[in-house]
Amino acid sequence: MVLWIAIILGLVQGLTEFIPVSSSGHLEIVQQLLGARPEDFHLFLELINFGTLLALFIYYRKRIAKILGDIFKRKNFKLAINVIITCIPAGMAGLLLSNFIENNGFFSSLYTIAIAMGVIGLLMIFSDFLPKKSELKDENALTPGRALGIGCAQVLALIPGVSRSGSTILAGRVAGLNAKSAADYSFLVSIPLMTAVCGKTLLSSTTRTYLMDNLGSLCVANLVAFVFGLIAIYFVMKYLKKSESLKAFGIYRVIVAMVVLIVLLIQQ
Repeated sequence: MVLWIAIILGLVQGLTEFIPVSSSGHLEIVQQLLGARPEDFHLFLELINFGTLLALFIYYRKRIAKILGDIFKRKNFKLAINVIITCIPAGMAGLLLSNFIENNGFFSSLYTIAIAMGVIGLLMIFSDFLPKKSELKDENALTPGRALGIGCAQVLALIPGVSRSGSTILAGRVAGLNAKSAADYSFLVSIPLMTAVCGKTLLSSTTRTYLMDNLGSLCVANLVAFVFGLIAIYFVMKYLKKSESLKAFGIYRVIVAMVVLIVLLIQQ
């Protein structure tokens, strides 16, 4: 991987992993703009998840310590159990369908990405009008049923352009959470999922060989992803604390979707 391309991909990964605009969709768009898609592109994208995972651990270090304290000291398992429940649908789907997703052109098609970005964008624009369950104080008040509903919505994020954070924040709003609590819960849920994904990548000898062959560019890309991922988390949480609306993210997504579709139609 050429170093300057690695930097760009790390920047895109860091910014879009937590801003609900779809990191997989943006990475695919940017990569195709930069040139032909190499066969091992998915390996590079899997390995730059380490930078954004580290950003999550740094941002939520105190919250993680509190959750562990609740489990081991106060025997309060409610939030931890809900996080596990939310992780199960996407975790199982990802495990069973990973090879299919990697080898099916549908999941790398710019048409798929543009349509998914547009549809979720429209849902974000009109999220205030979506039917919602009874209001909850925060993510600690989630019931197992509502946690499972958020987990089922998260499965849709396997489609590039949907966005894992976008789908879970939207589902959290429908489940009765305010925008900030929905984002908090979304990011907490992503910690075990991303940890599992990162761990799984290192089990493959092919991936470990690729890692050693591209260690320099991967280190740089992960550093960039870490820095901008941390910035993105702070931005999203500060923004949603002031504004309950996802409209701005939705408008951006619809604009990107329209531009991509127009370019694709012109190229035909």
